[in-house]
Amino acid sequence: MDARDKQLLRSLRLELCTEVLVDGIVIQYLYQEGILTDSHVQEIKSQTTSQRKTMMLLDILPTRGPKAFDAFLDSLQEFPWVKDKLMVKRKEMTVQDPAGKARI
Repeated sequence: MDARDKQLLRSLRLELCTEVLVDGIVIQYLYQEGILTDSHVQEIKSQTTSQRKTMMLLDILPTRGPKAFDAFLDSLQEFPWVKDKLMVKRKEMTVQDPAGKARI
């Protein structure tokens, strides 16, 4: 996952935790697509609240390779407003100068 997508997930972390229930289609889709392993799914399901489950997923996702963010977007079928928000914010971030570029 590229730095921009990691930053986007981090910046919307609390919002995602209140709006997305990952226990159903989200983690099953990510497992089906090979983004999550069986142990990831078990670790997420073992969390006690839906917010903690989402936080655990958000902790794991950035470590799961270049396709993880797009697969996460695809998994949000039950949450189209969240998917739309992520896509809009992602576009806004690409318009800005990438962080860390030195200006002379």
